[in-house]
Amino acid sequence: MIKINLLESITDRPTGAAMVEARVANPRMQTLLLAATVSGLLVLGVGYDYVSSKSNHETARVELEKQRAINLQMLAVNKEQVELEKKAQEIQSRIDAIKSLRESQQGPSAVLREVKARFDGVPGLYLKSLEQKDGELTIKGLSPNESSVTRFGQSLEFSSGLFTNLNIETQRETAQPSGTAAAGPTDAAVVLPEVVAFTVKCNYGKKPQAQAGAPASNQVALKK
Repeated sequence: MIKINLLESITDRPTGAAMVEARVANPRMQTLLLAATVSGLLVLGVGYDYVSSKSNHETARVELEKQRAINLQMLAVNKEQVELEKKAQEIQSRIDAIKSLRESQQGPSAVLREVKARFDGVPGLYLKSLEQKDGELTIKGLSPNESSVTRFGQSLEFSSGLFTNLNIETQRETAQPSGTAAAGPTDAAVVLPEVVAFTVKCNYGKKPQAQAGAPASNQVALKK
């Protein structure tokens, strides 16, 4: 059976703003609105924090990658600098070695050049052999006379310490013409000239400055 309450008519129900006020005034509705507001604010806060954190993380990641790239470049530059310094040291060592070799003038070509220059300064000298062993130099040659040998010895003696401990031995001997094996009997009447065979022994090389001022003990021994 349908029951109709005649006391409540349509005109008695709140409408419009009155209805909204009535619902808002309801404690249950107030609790629901407050919960919805708090939930919305919480969602907005969490969303903002998430977006902000993600943006900061991306910025930090980009900055980290940039710093790593800069670090790798610095490591490459430092490595290249070390290699360049090493190569520069090697080149400088080679330059120093070449400079030291030129200053010491201990090479065979330098010895031959110095001796040849002094032979060219005395006409008539003939170089037979040149030997260098353990810093001692032995020069053997022929000269038309003893004065030429003396001049050659003086050129060695006054060499600013390049040739020291000079010792000269001379001996007269008959000159041997070339092709003696093919000489005929008529050559016996030919008078062969005498030459002076000389042997020079000395030390070659610049001496230290402490010893440069000391007089060299050059000796000249003449054997006839």
